[in-house]
Amino acid sequence: EALIRRELSENYCLYTEEPSDPSSAPTWAIETLNKHMEDKRPYIYNLDQLEKCSTHDPIWNAAQNQLKTKGKMSGYLRMYWAKKILEWSRNASAALANSLYLNDKYSIDGNDCNGIVGCMWAIYGVHDRAWAERKVFGKVRFMSEVGCNRQFNVKEYIEKYGINV
Repeated sequence: EALIRRELSENYCLYTEEPSDPSSAPTWAIETLNKHMEDKRPYIYNLDQLEKCSTHDPIWNAAQNQLKTKGKMSGYLRMYWAKKILEWSRNASAALANSLYLNDKYSIDGNDCNGIVGCMWAIYGVHDRAWAERKVFGKVRFMSEVGCNRQFNVKEYIEKYGINV
């Protein structure tokens, strides 16, 4: 899977004129995110709060802290991390800008095709399909804490990378 994802990322960046621009996203994703742009968000965090791991979500804070201290996180967590930035931003383009900034600043794959596509996939549905429509996300795939609990031991992860805010 890592090899396939890497190749997809390289191919996307090579053949897409502006790979990190929202206009490069699939039409269905742009339309659905625009349709839900005015949806009420449960929280709004600015870049400074995100960078300082200052959200209400201990999983997200731990992921951001791991990114800052280790330069990486699992692909599943990067999806969760970027999707929460979408959920907590005024709109998708602001979410993409913040996720790319944080990824480029702290991640080993910052300023790399894999980082760009990871953020574009999570926020703008690149290399994905439309899902059931919901608030804020529209038809872009949603991820939750419940999914994290099915994928890994959340308690251990937070104990390892979590911070007190």
